Amino acid sequence: MNLLLKTKNLSLWKQYFISIVFITAISVISYYFKDTFSYKIVALFLLFLVSVLAMLFDILPVLVSAILSALILNYFFIPPYFTFHINSPDDILLFLIYLSVALVSAVLSFKIRKEEEKSRDKEEKENTIKLYNTLLNSLSHELKTPISTIIGAVDTLKESREKLSEISQNELLDEIDAASLRLNRQVENLLNMSRLETGVFKLKLDWVDTNELIFSVIQKFEKQNHHQIIFEPKENLPFFKYDRVLIGQVLYNLIHNAIIYTPNFSIIEITAIPENEVLKITVSDNGNGFPEEEIAKVFDKFYRLPHSKTGGSGLGLSIAKGYIEAHNGAIELQNKENKGAVFTLKIPAEISYINQLKNE
Repeated sequence: MNLLLKTKNLSLWKQYFISIVFITAISVISYYFKDTFSYKIVALFLLFLVSVLAMLFDILPVLVSAILSALILNYFFIPPYFTFHINSPDDILLFLIYLSVALVSAVLSFKIRKEEEKSRDKEEKENTIKLYNTLLNSLSHELKTPISTIIGAVDTLKESREKLSEISQNELLDEIDAASLRLNRQVENLLNMSRLETGVFKLKLDWVDTNELIFSVIQKFEKQNHHQIIFEPKENLPFFKYDRVLIGQVLYNLIHNAIIYTPNFSIIEITAIPENEVLKITVSDNGNGFPEEEIAKVFDKFYRLPHSKTGGSGLGLSIAKGYIEAHNGAIELQNKENKGAVFTLKIPAEISYINQLKNE
């Protein structure tokens, strides 16, 4: 597939040049072994090459190759040699059949390739439409819900502030705060996915205290009291050089995902250890785990588990995968043997032990 895309982008003159070079090269090699192979075998070699060129190039260079190969076959391989005259009726018939088959093969192969390209383009358009429909369905709910909450709470405060107790007002403000954060998260996810797909972002590598980074991400979830997040920092964990913002976003997405897809009061545990110049971070939970048939799909864009709770656009894990791969790392999901799931991040990065020297 990659070869087809590359040859498709070649200029017409380059296609002519490459076709002629290949026909000439095969002819020279065949001529060197002409005492070993009969000219009928050479005809098969040339016919095969013309068919291959037809799958790669436009029709005109292929037709030129077919005609050129027929002329070479006649001039160098069909007796009498070094002339276009053919004495034997059998050889004349062979030459005409070869020329006909070469031209027909070139045209048919080209048409088949064009039909395959049309079919592939149609499939890509259908997938794009499906992706946009999924996006619109996701946005219609994930953006509309927090916006409706904010508008409703603001209207209530405007119209009934004097009638509401201070507790009720604070509850409405909390609703606005939560809805605003949810709305901001969805917009950020969309922007982050757009940056990943267009490749406009660049890694900002710097030395990072991973323990401190994990604690800072956990603090963002301090208002939620339905899950327990545990992190035991590893003493003397070296500094690693990576993009602090992106890895922080990955950890946030994984923890947020665990909160959404696990029952209340589940335990979320985080670990960070060095492994041969690789930072290994795990985010595990003791929830219900993932259906085995769904594990391969969880990193797809807009994918959400069937019958899952609302509150996500299906972009968090896809973004996490993209950010980790931007570091030349890997992210894996496995179910634990007892109960729950574990995400494992492996991030190749430079290591500095300067923090250990400061502590000594």
